[in-house]
Amino acid sequence: MERFSRLLDDLYFTNSTKAKEAILASYLRDTPDPDRGWALAAIAGTLSFDLFKRNLTKTMMAERMDPFLFDMSRDYVGELSETVALAWRSSPEAKKLNRLPSLTEVITEFRSRDKASIKDYLIDLLDNMSPSQRWALLKLGTRGLRIGMSARSVKRTLANMKGVELEVIEELWHGLEPPYENLFAWIDGDADIPDMSKVLTYSPVMLAHPIEEKDFARITPRTHQAEWKYDGIRVQLAALNGEAKLFSRKGDDISHSFPDLLSEVDFEGVIDGELLVKTDGEIGRFNDLQQRLNKKKPSAKLMAQLPAHLMAYDIISKDGVSLRGSALSERRDHLTDLIDGRRSERFSISEILTFETVDNLAALREEAAQTGGLIEGLMIKDKSSTYVAGRPKHAWYKWKRDPFLLDAVLMYAQRGHGKRSSFYSDYTFGLWSEDGALLPIGKAYFGFTDKEMKEIDKWIRANKLKRFGPVQEVKKELVFEVAFDSAHESARHKSGYALRFPRIHRIRWDKPADEADRLEAVAALINA
Repeated sequence: MERFSRLLDDLYFTNSTKAKEAILASYLRDTPDPDRGWALAAIAGTLSFDLFKRNLTKTMMAERMDPFLFDMSRDYVGELSETVALAWRSSPEAKKLNRLPSLTEVITEFRSRDKASIKDYLIDLLDNMSPSQRWALLKLGTRGLRIGMSARSVKRTLANMKGVELEVIEELWHGLEPPYENLFAWIDGDADIPDMSKVLTYSPVMLAHPIEEKDFARITPRTHQAEWKYDGIRVQLAALNGEAKLFSRKGDDISHSFPDLLSEVDFEGVIDGELLVKTDGEIGRFNDLQQRLNKKKPSAKLMAQLPAHLMAYDIISKDGVSLRGSALSERRDHLTDLIDGRRSERFSISEILTFETVDNLAALREEAAQTGGLIEGLMIKDKSSTYVAGRPKHAWYKWKRDPFLLDAVLMYAQRGHGKRSSFYSDYTFGLWSEDGALLPIGKAYFGFTDKEMKEIDKWIRANKLKRFGPVQEVKKELVFEVAFDSAHESARHKSGYALRFPRIHRIRWDKPADEADRLEAVAALINA
């Protein structure tokens, strides 16, 4: 644990991505198995278990520190693990350890203990640790590392260590399990590259760039194709040897939530597409899909009401043959052959839209905007593009419709986390109802600059009202122009509505709060 905590400290206090990758590479070269594999999994976010729950740390602190004082401290620090790490005081009867256990020993102990003995072991460790070591342990245990290093950066570190392209690691990654001993054996030159040919796993997806004005010059109907960009979730359906799985764009296995879709897979291959649901025989909105997401075991009634549907965009492999190196136009032929040859209503192929000029594309984009959020915009793809993981230049473009905008009134604020812990940076905003009440419609914590955040923070401190734990009520005077992708009815919100992906578009210092929008504007959008 000592070496792991030093690693996290070094990564946390280093800003440069390249410097972080060099620090991680040095650690991985100098640390034996399986410690380095568990550390890698913790940083990449692939630990598939919780060592202990956040509530356990709260309970322990309540036994050692006045709860009110702890809540005040946590509010000031802004993050639970850091507050506990700093505030923890060892008891006089604390058991003294001769040495701190290794990372592997810690994980093994927590995984093998029952609930009661987990608490005892955690207390023993915290009593013998420094604040930075406690922080590392608590962040590891609750799977909450925030050290500014993405999973892609971790993979790039491994690729550089082996001297291979990033795509090679991408192809292997989701077929391997922590602590990655076979991966490190290959990187160290002690074994062959792990064989993924018989493993049903996620394959890294190809992504699009937001289109820019200069890009239109290279787009013609001869070189590019246009498709609708539906408002579902990007998924990958993989089938091999009679088994099928459904993965999110991040590689999470979501098969358990959509057995009705997987039950009709009778082919071998990997399809890239958009997961949707149907309602009354028509493609539903994202709010309909949300009712199916994260259901560990959806009921037969729910699956009948909202049957899963895959809008296929592309095909990565077919009958055991990789199609990544084929042009999009060729892959489209393979996809058509695969989907059209089946009568299942669970699958369809995205429509190729007709256009001649950029003005035609603009008209199609405007058509998407009139669907009230059902279609997000356009995908424009180079017909000659091969399927490359990541975001290759000039291959695929996305041209989303403009976001919807509403003027909303700031109601409540909370401090942020990490570097934002000293500032009010999480905002709850609302719209006016018919009877003049201000009702919450959503929350946002991005869309503004650091300078703007400081200005808002200053305004909040000068306009405080009541306080509800970490939530600060403010005078209903500051207006935000809020951008969002769609709106839907919501029984969880007092207003009856919720926004999808809300973010602060502009701060309307000039606008009186009574001129902010009414809830009728959201209702009109949904009805449209």
